[in-house]
Amino acid sequence: MAPTLFDEKPEPGDLIEILRGTYQHWAVYIGNGFVIHLAPPTESARGGAYSMMSVLCDKAKVKQEELWEVVGDDEYHINNLLDDKYKPRSRRDIVKDAQSLLGQEQPYCVLNRNCEHFATELRYGKAESRQVHHAVQVGVGVGLAAMIGVGVLAAAAAIFGGGSKEKKSNQ
Repeated sequence: MAPTLFDEKPEPGDLIEILRGTYQHWAVYIGNGFVIHLAPPTESARGGAYSMMSVLCDKAKVKQEELWEVVGDDEYHINNLLDDKYKPRSRRDIVKDAQSLLGQEQPYCVLNRNCEHFATELRYGKAESRQVHHAVQVGVGVGLAAMIGVGVLAAAAAIFGGGSKEKKSNQ
């Protein structure tokens, strides 16, 4: 049995966020229990680590599947995440455009053309991925912390380590 939508009933054009553990998969609800999503060959409801191999994919297919098939045992919910930033397109246009892409193979890149970009472009006419944006921010923060750490270590080595080298070379 598939998890519930936290008492939410999706409407055509809503974005469905599926929590896959270390990442989220995104789909567009089109009605009657179906979604359309951009899925690299490694994406599956029970793919686990295999699904994470999508970072190596450069192509993905636009698929229409039943919501429960895409979700599997994962948690999911409606997440029209950019409604506060952009005006959503009409539900009819979102569904029509999503259906017009069915079966197409499209370029895929985790950083700039993933399933979230696909879904937000259909809903808002703008391709954005907050999970990529967040990962970049975290990565920049981690990178900055690492650079500061390396800088501190280098300064400490210059201050404290330099003297011992001089003593050794003078003896």
